[in-house]
Amino acid sequence: VRLVESGGGLAQLGGSLRLSCAASGSFLSTLVMGWYREAPGKQREEIAVTTPDGNTKYADSVKGRFTISGDVAKNTVHLQMNSLKPEDTARYFCSMVVDGVGYWGRGTEVTVSA
Repeated sequence: VRLVESGGGLAQLGGSLRLSCAASGSFLSTLVMGWYREAPGKQREEIAVTTPDGNTKYADSVKGRFTISGDVAKNTVHLQMNSLKPEDTARYFCSMVVDGVGYWGRGTEVTVSA
């Protein structure tokens, strides 16, 4: 299973970006889809996760600004990021639990300028 993120880039304070992640390979089911980020000098943190039944969970730092949406049928997960702040600057990774095994993408860079 391979996960590939896209949609990162440069945004200004208050701007928006939409990240996408697509899974390829042969598998039966996707249980959890999530987005994580890793800022320079900081540990990787969970920022949003979603399950096939539509439940979602967000980190307090992004609640109300970011929206995660997963499509199990298409094996894709998106992260709509609004009202971006410089502290959102990080490398963003998607993760999926597929057939009981967790997988990570390589990440995509997001830079927010003040």
